[in-house]
Amino acid sequence: MGPVPRGGVYTYDWIENLLGLDIHSVDHVLPEFQSPAVGDTIALGANEMRLELVDPPRALAFRSQDGNWLWAFVLRERGGRTRLISRNRYRLPTLAARIGMLPMEPGSLVMERRMLLGIKERAERLAARDAAA
Repeated sequence: MGPVPRGGVYTYDWIENLLGLDIHSVDHVLPEFQSPAVGDTIALGANEMRLELVDPPRALAFRSQDGNWLWAFVLRERGGRTRLISRNRYRLPTLAARIGMLPMEPGSLVMERRMLLGIKERAERLAARDAAA
């Protein structure tokens, strides 16, 4: 995940790029990024995110440099199916931060939904290709 040279964030790239994030979501696995480690960082605009938890193949969790944003991804297997759960937690220490989050919430919902669908599409395509091979 992340801006170039990483594989994007699988949302609407054109929106991400309007914000100057240099996001270009790929549709294949980038081998050079398949060994994440605690301490690795990605930049998402003004937020540098540090990888805080790596538990392959179950979970990844990032924390923003200022400590106010935590973003976690968890895989849950049940009945031969896998569910990807994405959770965000924000600490909004000032009134300005709380007010600023109001317009962000609906936008985040739209972008996060597209991200999860984009990951699902890629995972299913990869699984189908592996099954056919």
